[in-house]
Amino acid sequence: MSTPQPHGAGDLASAVSSRVAAYADELVALRRDLHMHPELGREEFRTTKLINDRLVKAGLTPRLLPGTGVVCDIHPERGGGDGRGMIAFRGDIDALPVEDIKDVPYRSTVPGRAHACGHDVHTAVTLGAGLVLADLAREGMLPRPVRLIFQPAEEKLPGGALDVIKAGGLDGVEEIHAVHCDPRVEVGRVALRVGAITSACDRLIVTLGGPGGHTARPHKSTDLVTALAKMAAELPAALARRVDPRSGVSVVWGRINAGVAPNVIPQRGELDGTLRCLDIEAWRQAPDLLQELIDSIAATYGAKWELEHHRGVPPVVNDADAVAAARTVATGFLGAASVEVTEQSLGGEDFSWFLEDVPGQLTRLGVRPVGEAPYDLHQGRFDVDERAIGIGVRLFAGLATRAHR
Repeated sequence: MSTPQPHGAGDLASAVSSRVAAYADELVALRRDLHMHPELGREEFRTTKLINDRLVKAGLTPRLLPGTGVVCDIHPERGGGDGRGMIAFRGDIDALPVEDIKDVPYRSTVPGRAHACGHDVHTAVTLGAGLVLADLAREGMLPRPVRLIFQPAEEKLPGGALDVIKAGGLDGVEEIHAVHCDPRVEVGRVALRVGAITSACDRLIVTLGGPGGHTARPHKSTDLVTALAKMAAELPAALARRVDPRSGVSVVWGRINAGVAPNVIPQRGELDGTLRCLDIEAWRQAPDLLQELIDSIAATYGAKWELEHHRGVPPVVNDADAVAAARTVATGFLGAASVEVTEQSLGGEDFSWFLEDVPGQLTRLGVRPVGEAPYDLHQGRFDVDERAIGIGVRLFAGLATRAHR
C-alpha cells in the first residue's frame, strides 16, 4: 500500500463539499424515517439498528453500547494522519413524549411520541459526517482519528451521556463537538458561545404531609393545600433572594397535586418541577439552600415535608479553543456574516457531562426556514428546514479535517 500524500486545505474542502452533496438526499430520507419512528430514551432499538446497519454498509466497524446507542471509530489509512489525537462528534438519538401535530408526509407514526427537539437532525448530521469521513479515510485524506457517538436518552435526567462515558465512549478522545437545533436561528447560520451555553437542570419533587381533616376546621389539622400553594409561590422567590442574581436560578413547577374532594383537607400533596441555574457554583450550593427554605415554609403551616432532589446536568461549558475552531470552519463554508454569538439558555443538555472530561463545544444549528416564525423546541408543531443537515455535516467534517494549529 502506498503512503498517502498530504492534501491542501482547498483539496479537503472541495472533497468534503462534493461528498456532502452526494449524500444529501439520503440524509434527508434518513431524518424523515427517524421522524416517523420516534423512540424514547433507552428504547431506541430500531434507531440503533438503523444507524449500525448503515455504518456497517459503509465498511465501518461500529460498536453497540449496552442497551441502545452506537459508537464507531474511523481511522486514517496506514501511514496517514498528522499525529493529532481523536476528535469525537455526538448525536443524540432519542425522542420526546409529545404528540406530533404537523401535517407533513413524515409525521410521527407513533401516538404520543415525536422528534420535537431535533435529535433526528443531530443523528443525520453525525451519521452523514461519518459517511463523508469514511470516504476521505479510504482515499488517504483523513488527518486524524474520529469517533462517532450516537447517544441514547439525552432527555432523561441525568442523561445518557453518563451511559456512554461508563461504557468507555470517551476513552482516547481529545476533543468533542455536538450540534443542537435552534429554531431561533435561520437555516444557513450557526450560533456559537465561549463558556456556559446552557443551564444546570435538576428535578425537584416536594411532598407535604399532615393528618388531614374537614375544611370546616382547618385549625385542627394542617391546611395542606394552602401550605402547598405557599410552597409553590414562595420557594422560587426565596431561593432567588439567597443566591447571586447573576447566577440565574429558576424554579418552575410543572405539576401540583393534592386532594380529591372540596370539603376534605388532604393528607398529602406534591409539587413537581425543575431547578435551573446558569452558574455552576450556585448549582452546587442549591441542595442545602433548598432544604433550609422548604423546612422554613413548611414549619409555618405545621406540615411535614420530604424533598426528592434528582441531580440532573451541569451547564454545558464550551472550550474557547474548540469554539474558535468551529468559528473558523463555519466561517469558511458559510461566510463570516452567517456565524453569530448566541445567548446562554436555561435549557439543560447532558453534553455537559462529556465536557467535564474532554474539551469541546456545542454549536447552535440554525433550522428555521428563512422568513418564517419559529416553532419552539418540545412543541408538537416543531419542524426544521432540512438544508440544515448538510450544514451540520460540513461543520463536523470540517472540524475533523481542519489544518493542524
